[in-house]
Amino acid sequence: MKIAFAGKGGSGKTTLSALFTRHLAAQRAPVVAIDADINQHLGAALGVPEQRLTELPALGAHLTEIREILRGDNPRIPSAEAMIKTTPPGRGSRLLEVTGKNPVHERFGTDAHGATLMVTGPYSEEDLGVSCYHSKVGAAEMYLNHLVDGPGEYVVMDMTAGADSFSSGLFTRFDVTFLVAEPTLRGVGVYRQYADYARDHDVEIRVIGNKVRDEEDVEFLREHVGDALAAWMTHSGFVRSMEKGRHPELADLEEDNVKTLGRMRDMVDAHPKDWAKFTRQSAEFHLRYARARAGTADLAAQLDPDFLMGPEALGVESP
Repeated sequence: MKIAFAGKGGSGKTTLSALFTRHLAAQRAPVVAIDADINQHLGAALGVPEQRLTELPALGAHLTEIREILRGDNPRIPSAEAMIKTTPPGRGSRLLEVTGKNPVHERFGTDAHGATLMVTGPYSEEDLGVSCYHSKVGAAEMYLNHLVDGPGEYVVMDMTAGADSFSSGLFTRFDVTFLVAEPTLRGVGVYRQYADYARDHDVEIRVIGNKVRDEEDVEFLREHVGDALAAWMTHSGFVRSMEKGRHPELADLEEDNVKTLGRMRDMVDAHPKDWAKFTRQSAEFHLRYARARAGTADLAAQLDPDFLMGPEALGVESP
């Protein structure tokens, strides 16, 4: 299952992304964690040493290499340069799996508490005035478009704060989006923005309250987000310690917060996998992107109308 963590800056979404990743990995579930936030703090929150993070190749800095891997021998994509972030897979494309041999994981991943961590990379000095951060996140979008994740396998992505992820079809690539919200007007305001943008695209949004102190905070969240409130994390000394750069053992997490992480996994596991919707939305946003730029006909021709993404597509050869 593909899971996004979204929310306003400072809501705790990176911390919850890290906690959920550690919770899954501690149960020996295959899990990939992707830092797609411009601030790039997920690796540190997972306790990966700074030196290893510095040496980790960033997805966003190797777009051509990733395109070359993913296009495989798909005849609709003649070169890596012809492929864009929304190009969907088709017959002959290189599809990826969470476990087993995965060239993207091997090249760009590192171990983080039993999970595989990948990063989109920071916004560099060279990017100023030249490119937007979405070009880097596009590498993660291509990865998700080509990933066949099976039951009991998880990809956790820490998203850019706010509603920036709506600049492409990235927000439709997830089975569940956990929107982390503090019990404040600003916290729930981001939920309303997300819900408005996602309403017409069948995106599953579940609100996770964070830094909740008492029942009054819970009632505030219920008042403002209604049935979207799925669970909440109580004010936590464990999390406070994480935010100070420490890395306590997961066994020390407060019992009520452990239960919240368990409920979140149960929600994800109970959500039906819909590969037909995934394929349809890939085509929809690719065509939308194509119409917005030159070369529409060439980009539209990249769509394989007879291709359905999912487990049955693994090993399907080019026509």
